[in-house]
Amino acid sequence: MIPTNAPSLTTLRPDLRQVADLIPTGARALDLGCGNGELLDYLRAAKAVEGRGIERSEAGVLACVRRGLSVRQGNLQEGLADYPDKNFDVVILSQTLQFLNDPAMILGEMLRVGRLAIVSFPNWGHWRCRLQLLVGGRIPPPPDYPQPWHDAPRRQPFSAADFRDFCRARGITIRRTAYLSGDRSIKRVPNLLARTAIFALERPSERPVGNSGRPF
Repeated sequence: MIPTNAPSLTTLRPDLRQVADLIPTGARALDLGCGNGELLDYLRAAKAVEGRGIERSEAGVLACVRRGLSVRQGNLQEGLADYPDKNFDVVILSQTLQFLNDPAMILGEMLRVGRLAIVSFPNWGHWRCRLQLLVGGRIPPPPDYPQPWHDAPRRQPFSAADFRDFCRARGITIRRTAYLSGDRSIKRVPNLLARTAIFALERPSERPVGNSGRPF
């Protein structure tokens, strides 16, 4: 039974609801950039997940500690050298990939220490972003997560199609995907209509495949 003080599924951000749905009951999970620990708190209460987290901000770490979560302060850019191979069933990176200086390294580390890596990010392929760039000639803020281009941490725009190409070029298996516009699921032409993308990834194959894809 979920404790009365634990967050409910409906209170989670829409992308975190999708992430939570991908995580099996009783899994060992590591949440990178876990913020205030709301997702880990829900997973612990609703799915008996044994969760750990890494968070850069002191305020986020303190919020997690108040929830009774096992979270340490750290910088993701330094990698996950403290963790052995396949130490977790799932490693989560939500709405953080676009801020990393070396996302390929972090994704590689996620797939090293976890059997499954789940990432969510804003999709700059969304039609509003395309229209703003075409008409206004300026890089638009990410859908649903507005932020001026000059604010820290700096973000790197990319689309769901870009990320799919990245995975194919490195032989990373895309196990499942989910696409959202707000809290509505998008099934058709997701690179055009989705504001947020969620990918569940597995370890790369031994031989990379060619860079191909069908961005809309």
